[in-house]
Amino acid sequence: MRGYRRSDGLYEIEARLRDTKPFAQELGRAGRVVEAGEPIHDLGMRLVFDADYTVRAVQAFADAAPYNECPQAGAALQALVGLRMVAGWNKAVRERLANAANCTHLKELLGPIATTAFQSLVSEFPERTEEVDARGRPRQIDTCYAYRAEGEVVLRNWPRFHRS
Repeated sequence: MRGYRRSDGLYEIEARLRDTKPFAQELGRAGRVVEAGEPIHDLGMRLVFDADYTVRAVQAFADAAPYNECPQAGAALQALVGLRMVAGWNKAVRERLANAANCTHLKELLGPIATTAFQSLVSEFPERTEEVDARGRPRQIDTCYAYRAEGEVVLRNWPRFHRS
């Protein structure tokens, strides 16, 4: 995963999955052998989004795939355009890419893409890490292990919201 700020004011994440084996792999159903060290999968996507985490464009690529049909599966990713990478992202991805018209490997990259998008923008908009909900509770609480309500980080930074 790599995150970029683009010159047009948008942001881009490039995600890539490369699968190699230290031995030759026979792909019987594909009718070929992939030699040791050569990729069975070398595919990914470029996802463009704005400062509100709204997907503006997505493009898949496949430099290597087990089947000739695999590269066409990236077209299903267009269903993500307009979707926001916020709470509920993974559920929305599963709903929009629910059938066999998508690539499992590309779909699996979409969770880490949202995380990378957030990490890419955290230095651009540091004030977002201080957002609170309607009760004044910081939104970061319970978003990961370190920020769990029972943890030391919450006790130190937001003792009022710490759970024993």
